[in-house]
Amino acid sequence: MRAQSRQSLTFQALLSERAHFMRRNLSANEQILWRRLSGKQLGAAFRRQVPLGKYIVDIVAPSVMLIVEVDDRLHELKRTADARRDRDLGRLGYRVLRIPAELVRRNVGEAVARVIAALHVDT
Repeated sequence: MRAQSRQSLTFQALLSERAHFMRRNLSANEQILWRRLSGKQLGAAFRRQVPLGKYIVDIVAPSVMLIVEVDDRLHELKRTADARRDRDLGRLGYRVLRIPAELVRRNVGEAVARVIAALHVDT
């Protein structure tokens, strides 16, 4: 096996392990939104903390290629990195919906409405 392939497998294994940890340790805001999105309540199956490419995404609906990211205040400092991440995920065919954690905390109904709107963009 080539060195690069071994490194790639090691990275993917680490990413998978980290995602497993993150699924069991959701932030409070991710938990709130997840309760409203889990299963097929909105007509699409969602998964949480999923490795995609070199990233772990908060919530994804694979059937409609939609990623939902719950952004806390830290993301205000990471706009450039988040934009790069969104572009990379876009190259994989995904649309990224960023929802402020404050909105989830204050008005989860509005956060869910944004997800519903994003689900129906291409229909």
